[in-house]
Amino acid sequence: MASDAPDDPPPKLATVTSTVVKAPATKRKPARASDRAGPTDIADPLLREEARRAFIWIGIAALFALVVLLAQPLLVVFAGMVLAAMIDGGARLVGRVLPIARGWRVTIVLLLVAAFLVWTAYFAGSQIAAQAAALPATIETQTLRTIEWLRGHGFAIEARDIRGLAERAVGGIGQLTYVVGGVIGTVTTVLLVIVLGIYFAIEPRLYRRGVAWLFPRDRRDYFEGTAQLMGSSLRRLMAGRLLGMTLEGITTWLLLQVYGVPMAALLGLLTGLLAFLPNIGAPVSGALMILVGFSGGVDMGIYCIIVYVVVQAVDGNIVVPMVARRTVDLAPALVLGAQLVMGVLFGILGLILADPLVAMIKVWLEREAARHETEPAD
Repeated sequence: MASDAPDDPPPKLATVTSTVVKAPATKRKPARASDRAGPTDIADPLLREEARRAFIWIGIAALFALVVLLAQPLLVVFAGMVLAAMIDGGARLVGRVLPIARGWRVTIVLLLVAAFLVWTAYFAGSQIAAQAAALPATIETQTLRTIEWLRGHGFAIEARDIRGLAERAVGGIGQLTYVVGGVIGTVTTVLLVIVLGIYFAIEPRLYRRGVAWLFPRDRRDYFEGTAQLMGSSLRRLMAGRLLGMTLEGITTWLLLQVYGVPMAALLGLLTGLLAFLPNIGAPVSGALMILVGFSGGVDMGIYCIIVYVVVQAVDGNIVVPMVARRTVDLAPALVLGAQLVMGVLFGILGLILADPLVAMIKVWLEREAARHETEPAD
């Protein structure tokens, strides 16, 4: 018989409580600037690879556009980088003696350069200025004598042709200088280069980090290594160039002064300055030296030829090989070709910067070749 009593209620389920143990919160370290996402970081691997391929062609087109439109301002910026490398080299030398902050070392280098320029202007400025005023007339006179001698030996050369060629050359240099420097001319360009060089020399890491931030994160270390190699090569190249300029200028001045060659101080100064242009500066300074020497007689002219040959032989066989072992090894024909092209395109400034530019391109190409050798082929 069925019971009318209600069914027993189902048993209550036991409530199980679990205690969640939270790990102690750890303080996250702030991300480094080199680890932060940049404008060129793409998360999707496929999209990133396609974007890189597209940017290669876009970069090539942009490079040509920059060369055409912004070549001259970029050349001035590069001149500031070259000057900064020289200042940085001097600051590093001071740091070996005085372990002080970088800003103070850069200040000491700039003060030493300014003191040298003031000393040169005070003790030799009037003499060099007088010699510079007399140099054009001496060169013109000796050039006309050379033309007459050549005509007497069967060469059909007219003096007016030489004068016209000289006037066109001077006019062309003036136009190129006007293009590079603007209305004010070379003075503005020099001031801009000096200001840029000082800024770059004081905080080089700041500008390197800024440029590196434009690259993807996986390429920033590679850029940093390339930039450091370029800076090291540029410092050594400029140090060697300054050493050669100093030795050639002082040696030429002393040897000419001993024999009593007129304008010895000016010729020594021009020889030192033109030594900054390898393959081109030496023939120009030698021609000036020989023309001035023959103005004092045949014996003096022959002596000037001997001085030029001795100085260039010592520089070419002792100084240049010694410097080349510790600097960027550049082929002379490559440097000469770059100087001719840069001189035609950008004038005096391009001629001066052709050698450092070729050196930087060489370092970059060597780094790219080394990277492709270490990376596995697809």
